[in-house]
Amino acid sequence: MGGDHGPQVTLPACRQFLEQHPEAALILVGLAAPLAGFSHPRARIVAASEVVTMDDPLEIALRRKKDSSMRVAIQQVKDGSAQAAVSAGNTGALMAISRYLLKTVDGIERPAIAGQIPNATGGATTMLDLGANVDCSAEHLLQFAVMGSALVSVLSNKESPTVGLLNIGEEVIKGNETIKKAGDLLRSAAKSGDLNFFGNVEGNDIFKGTVDLVVCDGFVGNVALKTSEGLAAMILGFLKAEFVRNVFTKMAAIAAYSVLNALKKRVDHRRYNGAALLGLRGLVFKSHGSADELGFGYALQRAYDAARNNLLDRVQVRIAHAAPLLANSESMQ
Repeated sequence: MGGDHGPQVTLPACRQFLEQHPEAALILVGLAAPLAGFSHPRARIVAASEVVTMDDPLEIALRRKKDSSMRVAIQQVKDGSAQAAVSAGNTGALMAISRYLLKTVDGIERPAIAGQIPNATGGATTMLDLGANVDCSAEHLLQFAVMGSALVSVLSNKESPTVGLLNIGEEVIKGNETIKKAGDLLRSAAKSGDLNFFGNVEGNDIFKGTVDLVVCDGFVGNVALKTSEGLAAMILGFLKAEFVRNVFTKMAAIAAYSVLNALKKRVDHRRYNGAALLGLRGLVFKSHGSADELGFGYALQRAYDAARNNLLDRVQVRIAHAAPLLANSESMQ
């Protein structure tokens, strides 16, 4: 029911997903009327009487709308009826309800939102936090790094992904006190074998693909995410405008069509839609609110990949291995 477009986008995406994955099944949660016309042998409809709107305060979403589609969907994960939940709805409400119902994994204080940003290598840089935690301590950044490493190992099939700490410079002495302390903790994690810490990275390294995972607080991460989406839109808009503007550009564009088409796909943020809420005792994925059918389909795909590759278990294994380090970092607060 969530997002800017609701069932007119989510339902076609769900049908397409089911056709592409004959071994998968979906539970569709929402108001009865909009879902009444949807039928598929591997889809089950669970009715909810309420919807969390994009403008609802957390108090209303969490305490008053106890039969919202968002809450009922996450309850399916808690009860074991579903292996993952996907929503395009209110991000703050999704995080709050997920944390309330599923709780956090031992050793993790705050869940974080992790997503991907396309880079120059042809792949994507995973980044967290993307907006769940505006203010973070050094210890939180360490926890994000441990959880994010598990996510990248699932997404990219890399046993030891490289981790970078977002900073204003590569030098160890750069940054505020929180970043400096986080750097110390991450270097300790590297020595103990819990992380493959590359060191400090700068904003341009996100797009270069210098490291597999970039760790930062939610304020900085959200700004970087929205900037990358704006940059992609600008590039596509520029190419379209130049193609229309004059005959010479048209001829060049026709000659380089395959290259331009590849560039369009590479910077299309819809292909990277679906951010994981890491640190919970269940899998929850957030789709961009403005996602179209293609974008929401990719969010479903992210959740599917995470479930079939046992992301939750792999995160918990990494956290358990890093437990002594996480405990020591907390005692230093």
